[in-house]
Amino acid sequence: MSRPRRGVRFDVPADVAFGYLVDPYHRAEWQSSLRRVEDVRPGLAGVGQTWVDVTVPGLRALMETTALLRPHTWTEVGRWHGIHATLTLDFVPDGAGCLVSPTFRVTGTGPMRPLAFVVDRVAVLGVYPDLRRAARILADR
Repeated sequence: MSRPRRGVRFDVPADVAFGYLVDPYHRAEWQSSLRRVEDVRPGLAGVGQTWVDVTVPGLRALMETTALLRPHTWTEVGRWHGIHATLTLDFVPDGAGCLVSPTFRVTGTGPMRPLAFVVDRVAVLGVYPDLRRAARILADR
């Protein structure tokens, strides 16, 4: 199912927003569902970089960057017990700042399929407030 795309305005250039949002070390600062990240593969962000998201309920999802075209597009895939979540962020210059547009999709296999269907419909509601929080953090720096 295709969802209409909308963006969150960042008052910083796309390369600044991109660098902040794709860095796993910053994720717990702006992503409300995270307690922390662990086991970040060292080095600069890039395709194949992995880490573990430790969520507020204590779930541990294995994350991987699967696409990175700086400063335009970034995609991560998270995996946890038969559930796969894919988040793509597209960055479009907008005056002195940029618009960050997310695409979020959750799928599941086997007995996790019904749960993934529900999460897919609900979790996207958290993406926009998290991006707005990130925009505020960067605007205050």
